[in-house]
Amino acid sequence: MSASSASQTESDRRTHFARIAGAMYLLTVASALFGEAYVRGSTLVSESAAETARNLIEANQLFRMGLVTDLLTFTGVVVLVWALYQLLRPVGGRLAVLAVFFRLIELSVHFSAVGLGIVALSLLGGGEYTRGFDTAQLHGLVGFAIRAQMTGLSLGFIPLGLGSAVFALLLLRSGYVPKPLAAWGVFASLLLAAYSFGIILSPSTSDFFYVGMLPMFVYEVSLGAWLLFKGAGVPAARAASAAS
Repeated sequence: MSASSASQTESDRRTHFARIAGAMYLLTVASALFGEAYVRGSTLVSESAAETARNLIEANQLFRMGLVTDLLTFTGVVVLVWALYQLLRPVGGRLAVLAVFFRLIELSVHFSAVGLGIVALSLLGGGEYTRGFDTAQLHGLVGFAIRAQMTGLSLGFIPLGLGSAVFALLLLRSGYVPKPLAAWGVFASLLLAAYSFGIILSPSTSDFFYVGMLPMFVYEVSLGAWLLFKGAGVPAARAASAAS
């Protein structure tokens, strides 16, 4: 195989995995927004376990749809991580593996958090095992399960941010995307991880939700659109060097 043929094959390979990653970024952001902003935003009331329980009873099917959407989101993240690993492994194999490990920890925490949402619905579904609790106690248990679910989702943002920062660093080194975009990704990812750490140290950190989340949202949407529509290019100087 000639050098030009090998270079074209590698370019096609990059484009293939870049577009898969781009599509997964956009799909998972959209589904995560539906689950967080619409479903949990319209059913969960942090100040009142009783009101949350009433909402879950009245909008039971909506909340279940949100849990299914969460599962689809996290499954999409699996594909995203696989595509990013395939794309960035030639740039830095060990760092790519480290990023994958961080993201797998994130996924294990997030999948477990979905289970806590199912527990909350089970408590409201009645049955022999709930007969020993009065209404107030049952609502308290539901509120506890939901709070535990939200805590799990927040904790998962720590390895998410760390893994995303490593992938962004590899993108910065690779030249596959504009360097300002990759640098913004490193910043936004570390900010997300720091925000989630901050919630553990001080619950009042949640008041800065948009400060911690918005930069990551901008990064993932921008990166997803770039990878999907532009692919993963290489600097002209490097491309000329590879062809010579």
